[in-house]
Amino acid sequence: MKIASLLARIKCGLILVIFMSIPLFPITSSIGLYIVIFRPNWFKKLVDNIYADKID
Repeated sequence: MKIASLLARIKCGLILVIFMSIPLFPITSSIGLYIVIFRPNWFKKLVDNIYADKID
C-alpha cells in the first residue's frame, strides 16, 4: 500500500469519527450535499489518493 493512500485513508477515517461523535447532522448532510452538487477538485484528489495503490 502506498503512503499517500494510507495517509488519505487515515485522514478520512479520523474525520468520519469526529463527525460521528458530534451529533450535528445538518452540518454533515450539508457537506455531503455540497460534494454531490459541486464535485469540488479537492474531493477528486482525495479519492485519487485513496485509490492510488489500486491503479498500479
